[in-house]
Amino acid sequence: METLSHDIVIVGAGMAGLRAAIAAAQFDTKIDVAVISKVYPVRSHSVCAQGGTAALLREGDSHDLHSWDTVKGSDFLADQDVVEFFVKKAPEEIIALDHWGLPWSRTEDGTINQRPFGGHSFPRACFAADMTGFHEMHTLDGKAKTFDNIEFYDEWFVTSLLVQGQSVAGLTALELRTGEMAVIQAKAIIMATGGYARVYEFTTFSHTATGDGMAMAYRAGLPLKDMEFIQFHPTGMVPSGILITGGARGEGGYLVNADGERFMKRYAPEKMELAPRDIVSRAETTEIQEGRGLEGPYGSYIALDLRHIGKAKIDERLPLIRDVATKLSGVDPVEEPIPVRPAAHYSMGGIHGNMRTETPASGFFVAGECACLNVHGANRLGTNSTSDCLVFGAVAGEEAAKYARSHDFQEPSREKVAAEEKRVFDGILGSEGDETVPIIRDSLRHIMSQHVWVFRSGDGLSKALREAKKLKERFANIRIEDREKQFNTDLVGALQLDFTLDLCEVTIAGALARTESRGAHTRLDYSKRDDESWLKHTLAYCTKDGPRLEYVPVTITKWPPAARAY
Repeated sequence: METLSHDIVIVGAGMAGLRAAIAAAQFDTKIDVAVISKVYPVRSHSVCAQGGTAALLREGDSHDLHSWDTVKGSDFLADQDVVEFFVKKAPEEIIALDHWGLPWSRTEDGTINQRPFGGHSFPRACFAADMTGFHEMHTLDGKAKTFDNIEFYDEWFVTSLLVQGQSVAGLTALELRTGEMAVIQAKAIIMATGGYARVYEFTTFSHTATGDGMAMAYRAGLPLKDMEFIQFHPTGMVPSGILITGGARGEGGYLVNADGERFMKRYAPEKMELAPRDIVSRAETTEIQEGRGLEGPYGSYIALDLRHIGKAKIDERLPLIRDVATKLSGVDPVEEPIPVRPAAHYSMGGIHGNMRTETPASGFFVAGECACLNVHGANRLGTNSTSDCLVFGAVAGEEAAKYARSHDFQEPSREKVAAEEKRVFDGILGSEGDETVPIIRDSLRHIMSQHVWVFRSGDGLSKALREAKKLKERFANIRIEDREKQFNTDLVGALQLDFTLDLCEVTIAGALARTESRGAHTRLDYSKRDDESWLKHTLAYCTKDGPRLEYVPVTITKWPPAARAY
């Protein structure tokens, strides 16, 4: 097996990964940085971000106001010291992207424009029409490619993280073109592989968003944190699930039920459609369950009405939304409302890390949606995610560079490498069972959608956990029809399913144990927030019998928990 080596290896070429690469390469031009991704960088899921990136840029806004909005939006589960750090660093990232050529939408006087967004008390979402992630990704990719000390490994699938004692030593990866496995040694590793909401049937996520990095860290002995908190975006377009940005409501869009009523007045009378996503998603689900949804060929839905905004503003501010709605739902939002309903959108949980993106394993750093650095708590505010990727991608790159400059390579365990090679090629590719990946994957998605959705119950979660464990047993008996190594997408699908089975088990176990309702985690049998018992983060550790749960306290600096009303 070939052995490669780089001072820093970044897994994932989305927004956080590219920002980390730039920061590391800038910090020390003598440091050798590798970016490895199962797709080409501009095909990473970050390109799908639409509505904006939150940052304080204008008089009238303040660090405390953005921090308070974020803490309140998190239902007080965010660590407030991390939030304050994040808020103060976000404006620097907007200015950096501006200098690197990002075509921000502008006001008439030429300054970067900002729009309102759900849960924010000030218009602080910097945007580039409704293709913000697309432009951020292309800007970052272009900047990264100006550095001679960054090397890209495109279409390589990382299969395991190699940890020796309490330090990282490297990873194993398949080159998809050849199907051969390699060991990549590294002094420091940054995991930036994104989220895993593809485990649901109705989701805004790309098919490649399967949480690989989270599962690899979990299997290597690192804890996953707050995995029970999954965000459901209120405006997934029916029937595809493609995101209709919260910016559509930020520009003045209405949500209406079958009676033509703007029903958010019952749930968030002050903020209405600009309440945080957990509140709006629960409101929509309640409207549908109580019979006030509109009916269509794909079931009940809510209408997102933009007609009153007018064609000129839609074409200027929301051109992508008009295009995808027209082409994929047959609805021109200039003429009629867009059919929407809640869709799985984001994981607040992820690999346990601190403000400096460090993890319990020395030399291992995390950034972006695969990380849980305690910024978003139980519910993320819209436009804080891309800011998160930029701020903590930059922190991870610099911290990894500092670490790599002062540490030597460790020799990966040959026993672990051999075991991983056997798992992939004999245990999965060579398996002779009678189960198929698509059937198990669809069954898992159905379980998650039925029992781990907007509203949850102890009975449903218990059933989901039992069924998920059965699917893990069935996975051991799969058969992959394509036995060739080169560009074996069947093998990739099986490896991804293997990872998501672990992640779903952790998610369900954490949700079942948390006997309260907080943020995006809503229990019908425990309908109140319980700060006395549950103002704490969940840590999940991998064992042969499933996840072992522990808890750590939330850091509070300025804002004690209070009633959360909008």
